Amino acid sequence: MSKSSTTIDVSQIMRRCLVVIFLGMVSVLSVVLFLSKDLPSLEQLENYDPDLVTRIYSADGKVLTELFVQKRVFVELTNIPIHMQNAVIASEDRRFYQHWGLSLRSVARAIFINTLSMSYRQGFSTLTQQLARNLYKSVGFEDSIIRKLKEVITAIQIERTYTKDEILEMYLNTVHFGHGTYGVEAATKRFFGKESMDLTVDESAMLVGLLPSPASYSPIHHPKKAIRRRNTVLRLLRDQKFIQVSEFHEYRSKTLESVQEWTSRGTAPYFTEYVRRLLEKIDEELGINIYRDGLKIYTTVDSRLQKIAERTVLETIQEDQARLNRRLFNNREEFENLAYLTIYPEDTLKAMMAGEGELYKDLRDKLLVQCAFVALDSKTGAILAMVGGRPDYHDQFNRAVQAKRQPGSVFKPFVYTTALDNGYPVTEQLLNQPVVLNVQNMDGTWVKWKPQNYDGSTGGLTTLREGLRKSMNLISVRMVQQDIASSEQVKKTAQRMGISTDIRAVDALALGTSEVYPIEMVAAYAAYSNKGVYSKPFAITRIEDRYGNILKEYFPEQKEVLSEETAYLMTSLLQTVMDRGTGGSVRWKYKFNRPAAGKTGTTQGWSDAWFVGFTPQISAGGWFGVDDFRVPLGPGQDGTKAALPAWAKFMKAAHDTLNYPVQKFEIPAGIQFIEICSVSKKSPLPACPVEKEIFKKGTEPTQKCKVHRT
Repeated sequence: MSKSSTTIDVSQIMRRCLVVIFLGMVSVLSVVLFLSKDLPSLEQLENYDPDLVTRIYSADGKVLTELFVQKRVFVELTNIPIHMQNAVIASEDRRFYQHWGLSLRSVARAIFINTLSMSYRQGFSTLTQQLARNLYKSVGFEDSIIRKLKEVITAIQIERTYTKDEILEMYLNTVHFGHGTYGVEAATKRFFGKESMDLTVDESAMLVGLLPSPASYSPIHHPKKAIRRRNTVLRLLRDQKFIQVSEFHEYRSKTLESVQEWTSRGTAPYFTEYVRRLLEKIDEELGINIYRDGLKIYTTVDSRLQKIAERTVLETIQEDQARLNRRLFNNREEFENLAYLTIYPEDTLKAMMAGEGELYKDLRDKLLVQCAFVALDSKTGAILAMVGGRPDYHDQFNRAVQAKRQPGSVFKPFVYTTALDNGYPVTEQLLNQPVVLNVQNMDGTWVKWKPQNYDGSTGGLTTLREGLRKSMNLISVRMVQQDIASSEQVKKTAQRMGISTDIRAVDALALGTSEVYPIEMVAAYAAYSNKGVYSKPFAITRIEDRYGNILKEYFPEQKEVLSEETAYLMTSLLQTVMDRGTGGSVRWKYKFNRPAAGKTGTTQGWSDAWFVGFTPQISAGGWFGVDDFRVPLGPGQDGTKAALPAWAKFMKAAHDTLNYPVQKFEIPAGIQFIEICSVSKKSPLPACPVEKEIFKKGTEPTQKCKVHRT
């Protein structure tokens, strides 16, 4: 062969090789460009913005609950223990700080092992590749060469965009640990009930052990597997010199006793659900997603008062339940009908009702005593505590804001308020004698009703103060019938003071026959304490985004609904109820001796028991009854016995906890104290026994006493 032909052959081969290399490079570039079109852009890589949980905070800085789709709480790398970082690197990517997004050594090892075994036994994903898959859905999760190539391309881009520590921080904040948790902070709270900075070495190893398969290695569902997997991670830490041999033996002997099997539903569950629903009404207006944006919701509830409310309410419920149980167990026919004894075993039901296990769901609305309790700041309307149902039987129905129940005698102050607004003094006297009412049945027919006083008594002329002190039904009805406070006027008074439900303007409204929401009753009473200024109850004070920017602030919404004089006169009347009337046990039994005012309430048939009252600082009220209003608490289960205990215990503990000073109700300039005859309630003569009474200027008695003229 000639030299020239040899040269031609070599040059042709060279050209062909160059063409093949060029075509190969073009093919690879084409594949990369093709795969990259669906991958995150450089801008997306540089603006990492994961979904984060929204946290709802109490007024005293406690986290009440969290809202999320994927539970994720961001925490900086400096706040994650170094042993947690080491465990991740030792287990998932020991060459993390040496490679550039792809470990060629791991790739070679994977090819060798998988070729020998003729199966896929060894992976080669680096931490950065896993992060790429976790962060960007476009990478995909299917097992394929295409997905692996996408991972590699994205991982290399991530490595070019971020430092190694930033990549590790993002990984630890996004990786899935199972049970709906994403990121080390959320997982630590779920499994150990604490912050990630407090993790121990063995706990870190357990969390890292979850990463290959969170469902399979769950310490809750598969504790033995979880321990074996944790010990594997501990061994890797030992082999890579992150821990000493002695530490390895110490930590591998640990049990899983620190693992929480159940997560808490949070503090104040009825209140936080109320807040969540409020947020859903304004999310579009503010352009927020309450489940993804990592918001901070600051609320009015004080976690200390909330705990007091839940404790005292539960104590009262248990006492009420015991009395209801005794009544039902002694009434065989009623118990059989309500408890479906033909279906459920009697002994089991009785044990459940006594608190030994949870009662069947379909019986709870008939056999369980329920409750609603609300405490407000008397001056601003801020919700300090809210209980929407039994703390031991949490459900989705918030009775504090959703249940419409008959208020009974706690509605009477609206009648008295109307009379005082009409210019009648607290010494106005009415006959304490029987009356007849026309009442409409549910079928639309009208019947005659003769209401009685609670104790069945009647008497002669009775003042407004005495009528409210003893909660006399006959006095309240006469006020309406004699137009001292007409039903239409009383309805308007209630509406002006924040009652939004349908108040039926009939004579029977004097006895609280129109249903109300508990929170609105408490807010209305708070207006008496606040010199006639009504404050709309509110729950949220501030909404911040994840960066601390304020998105919305809330302030008290107030309006004057009563004159200061009328508000003080009503406060004085309600103080008499508390000091020496139906609420007297607040003083002598429960030792709550601060200046306070309040009213008991009991409905016809003993279905509803109420107590609502206030001090200058806190207004609170509670309702107790059975969800099915046709099931009564039972004879004698009035507001004094079934509702007052929770109020009294709460108010005493709440004021002491917050160290509130003893404060008196402020007397307006338009109120005067005048001596009157204690018998006739008129201007006294020298022979009259006298007492002091309060009057709005212009309503004081001008007539002289006729009883003691001689």
